[in-house]
Amino acid sequence: QVQLVESGGGLVQPGGSLRLSCAASGIIFSIYHMGWYRQAPGKQRELVARITSGGTANYADSVKGRFTISREDAKNTVYLQMNSLKPEDTAVYYCAAARVYIQFELRPDHWGQGTQVTVSS
Repeated sequence: QVQLVESGGGLVQPGGSLRLSCAASGIIFSIYHMGWYRQAPGKQRELVARITSGGTANYADSVKGRFTISREDAKNTVYLQMNSLKPEDTAVYYCAAARVYIQFELRPDHWGQGTQVTVSS
């Protein structure tokens, strides 16, 4: 049974930081490309960062320079360090695992349940 479990969301003031974690089980984590998506109310889900099985990271323009994705294969975990947070970063954040990616986009095979991030003063 595959599980992706996100943690680390919460309420933070503009300019603050959060670190999201996603712990995977039931998959051979090291061969999966991993991504972080977000979905704000009334908007489509969008990919904000992805990291390949080989460790190459790429970012959406909206978060470049502020967010950092990393992975720790020994712990079956992917992280998203979010700095300089803005109100427009408010969304539910989901991690995803994929065997295939095309350019920046992933073709997710598995999804987490999501964690809420709210940026507000």
